[in-house]
Amino acid sequence: MAGVVKAPGAFAITPHKVSVCILVNIYASPSQISVPFPFSSVSQHNRLGLYLLALTKSCDDILEPKLDQLINQLREVGGLLDHWLTDHVTSRLSSLSSPDDLFNFFNELRETLGGPDSGVMEDDQVILDPNSNLGMFLRRCILAFNLLTFEGICHLLTNIGIYCKEAILSCSSYELRRVDDSGNDLESLSEYENMDLNLVFKKINEEMEARKRATEQVSFHLHLPKELSTLVEDIEVFADPKSEHNDKGRESSSYASGELLRDVDPNGGVFLRTNWQIQGYLMEQADAIEKHGSSFTLNAFELTLRLLQKLAPELHRVHFLRYLNNLYHDDYFSALENLHRYFDYSAGTEGFDFVPPAGCNSFGRYEIALLCLGMMHFHFGHPKKALEVLTEAVRVAQQHSNDTCLAYTLAAICSLLSEIGFSTTSGILGSPFSPMISVGTSLSVQQQLFVLLKGSLKRAESLKLKQLVAANHLAMAKFDLTHVQRPLLSFGPKTSMKLRTCPIIVCKELRSGYHLISEFCCEGSTMTADGAFSTAWLKNLQKPMGSLVLSQDNGSRNNSNPFLFFTQPSSIPGSVMQLVGSSYLHRATAWEIYGSAPLARVNALVYATCFADASSSSDAALVHVKLIQHLAVFKGYKEAFAALKTAEEKFLCVSKSRILILKLQLLHERALHRGHLKLAQQVCDELGVLASSVTAVDMELKTEASLRHARTLLTAKQFSQAAAVAHSLFCMCYKFNLQVESATVLLLLAEIHMKSGNAVVGLPYALASLSYCQTFNLDLLRASATLTLAELWLSLGSNHAKTALTLLHGAFPMILGHGGLELCARAYITEAKCYLSDPSFLVSRNPELVLDPLRQAADELQALEHHELMAEAFYLMAIVFDKLGQPEQREEAASSFKNHVMSLDHPHDVEDPIQSDTLLNA
Repeated sequence: MAGVVKAPGAFAITPHKVSVCILVNIYASPSQISVPFPFSSVSQHNRLGLYLLALTKSCDDILEPKLDQLINQLREVGGLLDHWLTDHVTSRLSSLSSPDDLFNFFNELRETLGGPDSGVMEDDQVILDPNSNLGMFLRRCILAFNLLTFEGICHLLTNIGIYCKEAILSCSSYELRRVDDSGNDLESLSEYENMDLNLVFKKINEEMEARKRATEQVSFHLHLPKELSTLVEDIEVFADPKSEHNDKGRESSSYASGELLRDVDPNGGVFLRTNWQIQGYLMEQADAIEKHGSSFTLNAFELTLRLLQKLAPELHRVHFLRYLNNLYHDDYFSALENLHRYFDYSAGTEGFDFVPPAGCNSFGRYEIALLCLGMMHFHFGHPKKALEVLTEAVRVAQQHSNDTCLAYTLAAICSLLSEIGFSTTSGILGSPFSPMISVGTSLSVQQQLFVLLKGSLKRAESLKLKQLVAANHLAMAKFDLTHVQRPLLSFGPKTSMKLRTCPIIVCKELRSGYHLISEFCCEGSTMTADGAFSTAWLKNLQKPMGSLVLSQDNGSRNNSNPFLFFTQPSSIPGSVMQLVGSSYLHRATAWEIYGSAPLARVNALVYATCFADASSSSDAALVHVKLIQHLAVFKGYKEAFAALKTAEEKFLCVSKSRILILKLQLLHERALHRGHLKLAQQVCDELGVLASSVTAVDMELKTEASLRHARTLLTAKQFSQAAAVAHSLFCMCYKFNLQVESATVLLLLAEIHMKSGNAVVGLPYALASLSYCQTFNLDLLRASATLTLAELWLSLGSNHAKTALTLLHGAFPMILGHGGLELCARAYITEAKCYLSDPSFLVSRNPELVLDPLRQAADELQALEHHELMAEAFYLMAIVFDKLGQPEQREEAASSFKNHVMSLDHPHDVEDPIQSDTLLNA
């Protein structure tokens, strides 16, 4: 294919634009008063106008639609007028058989536009405002036609003839019938048959080839427009038979390539859409790549980009889309190569919405390239390289006075330090021009992160970057959730302060971000909002229910749905919707940490219900993980695995995906509850393999794998090995300041020492965990720590039974109100043990005080298949029935105990409750 050279900034007139001009002339006919002919109501008239607006702004493809596609859309929009509209468009196109016809047609279009004296008209007369979107479109078309040479006009006539022929061939079932009914149309189309179109095409094509060889470069520029009223250009490309023949074998091997090349005809032309629409299309595809991640089609979209680059070789943003496509498909080398290509060819001045700062040099955007490179290293798990590159980006942005890029780079550094743990950043953030050089590098990583977050928020507010301000508020809420704010200075007067997190501050930050997002503004071009809305509007026309959205008065068809016309998607940008959804995800996470399971579930459901369409694949998977985990904890594994099966069908279970990790977690928990230790150890090994070997990467996954390994060893009664693994895990959590995980590991150490018979050694660990929980407001984990502390006191002997019971009753409201099935069952069993261990308690006087919690525990453990705890509950029931002199109930409970013991892989490891001194004394 050969590209037709156009002057920079030109707006080429094409057959599709001529068709749209015909429709605009119908919509705003200057000779009509009130409602123009053929419309029967103002509603019909306005709906055609909305369709024309969407048609000139949609960005669902890189190529202009063919006539048959336009006719299909008119059938959906026109209602009773669909036949008249299609006939008028086709007949008017077929009547353009000479340059004089084209000249007269564009002269008629001038009358459609309102001029300086347009105020002198009838009250109800329809005049198109020249500064409106449709008025600007007509003005550009008229200007483009006036700039055409005679050869260019002949060339346009040739393309119009081919444009009509292709529609007849592809829509023969409909169009031939209309042609048979119209002698004028048949006569006009016969004129096209008699025209020597190939001669005209050959002459112009040879001329363009000679011009291309002379210049050796196609002058084509598709840079992002600053305003909607900026003149944009079209590229007009004609098929070269030789080039098409050479590429046919390579590009026809895929369905996607066939779709792309369906309009390529050796005797016809291929027309790209306007610059504005192509840029909107690429932005939509970038959003789709981010949303779908690795499930986005790699090869099909690569063919689209290859065709676009072939038609428009100077459209450098194609390289950036290739970079994104390879990035989310984890192709490191291809992503790096395309990123370098993009910034080498375009110098970073194309494809970004950054507002150029005042006085910025014209040597490109090196700082933006560094920002993208740093985020790429972050994505591929290279934290040190990412931090080094982002620090360099800060230095370059400061030198070039690019405050906007500096604000985004600081936000990226904050995200990096927040997501990936660093024990120290000395030598990286302490370099010249570093954002931390003003406060020194003696601060801890958490203090550095706090300073960076404050600085990034302040800078974003000063630049009025509302979306970045909202994102920084969410980041501050996440920081305040798990960090205690301490004074940065270690000298001077000390003021008394409570070293605790503050949930009120977290909620305030979340609310601040939400309110800022509600007053959204797109910080760049309005292309994304308008283009996406128009594209969605046109796509909805193809739905079955939308076939008669404009014909409310048509009673001959039963599938009309006029309401669908008014239920088009929201025009709020996708990035804004993602930030709104992120606020609900942060709320769900906050309530999970604080221990309110109902509120966490409600916020997760709000996100899944309201923001699923705008969310990225990772966020959508995360909310599914939260809801499935809630089912496993509160409903049992049967419902959890049923929901997991649905999630697996929706999300790809690729390596390190959240759904795959969740599946391994559920399998491990169920294996431990059933006593299948070999399977549990295999699942632990799988989790360990998924964790990256790079330090500080996948800290959450590494912690999860080590924690489950320790629990597996604990279930297998290998206490010394379990304690060693847990101790090593606590050291790692303390090193990287993982506060919530530290509290969990301390509680696990207390449980290990308790089950190994060293309750005295386990008490300090339980108290330390309790202190962590109080500091960070981990209410549910605090209740669990209190339960473990009560079990430790009970293990010290019967004299401490009342102390343990007092502690347990203090934690009961939180456990029963927000705890899961296993935690509640443990509390019930511990309560029964406390009563049975108390020397002053007589079972015969109040047996239901012991039997009721044991029955409740057995019922709740049934859904979890927790054989070990169920065996313990039934054994305690057998003891109570034995003391009450009820042999039948005792034998029944003993039989249930034996069944659950035999279900375990390690029945000999189950500690016989009746052998303990505490229960013998009861």
